[in-house]
Amino acid sequence: MSASAEKLGYPEKEELKFGFIKLTDMAPIAVAYEKGFFEDEGLYVTIEAQANWKVLLDGVIDGRLDGAHMLAGQPIAANIGYGTKAEIITPFSMDLNGNAITVSNKIWQEMKGNIPKQADGRPVHPIKADALKPVVDKYLDQGKPFNMGMVFPVSTHNYELRYWLAAGGIHPGFYAPEKGDTSGQIDADVLLSVTPPPQMPATMEAGTIYGYCVGEPWNQQAVFKGIGVPVVTDYEIWKDNPEKVFGITKDFAEKYPNTTIRLTRALIRAAKWLDEENNANRGEAVKILSQSNYVGADAEVIGNSMTGTFEYEKGDKRAVPDFNVFFRYNATYPYYSDAIWYLTQMRRWGQISDDKPDSWYKDVAAKVYRPDIYKSAAESLIAEKLMSASDFPTLATDNGFRSPQTHFIDGIVYDGNKPNDYINKFAIGLKAGDKI
Repeated sequence: MSASAEKLGYPEKEELKFGFIKLTDMAPIAVAYEKGFFEDEGLYVTIEAQANWKVLLDGVIDGRLDGAHMLAGQPIAANIGYGTKAEIITPFSMDLNGNAITVSNKIWQEMKGNIPKQADGRPVHPIKADALKPVVDKYLDQGKPFNMGMVFPVSTHNYELRYWLAAGGIHPGFYAPEKGDTSGQIDADVLLSVTPPPQMPATMEAGTIYGYCVGEPWNQQAVFKGIGVPVVTDYEIWKDNPEKVFGITKDFAEKYPNTTIRLTRALIRAAKWLDEENNANRGEAVKILSQSNYVGADAEVIGNSMTGTFEYEKGDKRAVPDFNVFFRYNATYPYYSDAIWYLTQMRRWGQISDDKPDSWYKDVAAKVYRPDIYKSAAESLIAEKLMSASDFPTLATDNGFRSPQTHFIDGIVYDGNKPNDYINKFAIGLKAGDKI
């Protein structure tokens, strides 16, 4: 540990165990370990794959894990007591984008005729759920349920899949937790259920689900196995949307403040390494992630999206340079407005049963997302010349809110300062005054 690093204060807890799920976007944790960034901070870290998101969350709450790669919705839901009640915070947002929606070959053939074609015969992208609606309507007319998978009730994947379906006029169903209904299938045209990410392709191949929303490499895996077609990436649903976060308990952050800043520093450095020089390090990152102790998928499958391309229908490989973003566009900064977006979707689909004032959304966001810790970490990295001020161009002026975001597939603008106005813009979903 350098002399200047000592000014920060030694880590109060040096031996740490972090959890993750086998997905490409756990990369900052693997890189911080493999490139020695944790060790630079005097942290001796063990990294352990977890069986599913619930086991991972429980591990952080009960202290078996010191921190983990989490769904952004998990710390938020825990704070408001949806599912599990616990005070989890995040000082670090792990990435932007990185998910896609895949359908089975059979559904793809039924959808394909509804999608306009480019001059070269390939489908025009982005593909909207309008192309799926006639297929779903046919199944409903025949009395057949249309099943799709997502990874967890408070996952980005659930909200992205719902967003995409609803934008195409397909109702993804409501939750009614106060009535004991947490299926999310009330009034649904499409029945969404939880499937762990690595099991998605096999579950679809078995015919249990007709499609799914998941992170990589499990969409590209469907292409490689020849069992399905990714139809839309989350980059096309909401350009540069926040994805995972690094979660710790509030108690951990208060008990071990130096350790918290130091682990955040290591993750920031890892994120920068992943994106620097136009993704020049991604090849090395893919090799790291393909190890069985990390993601454990073939390097070729992981590399398909991590290196700036994405394959849709087999052979239809297109450039998506920002499919995985780890540092660009302030990706690592924990914005209050990102947390508020998740809360608006929880309200839209009934996970939050009653209206809440705008101030409530802001208060919850400020409890969970901790830009103050992030700023301390970033400022100390700049002071030690481990990173430069130009790496954090808006650090001094950031107030925790992104400018209104316009790049959604349905053209609806999101302003995190006005959550209720935003919720009321949607044709499908609960609005002010609605209750299931």
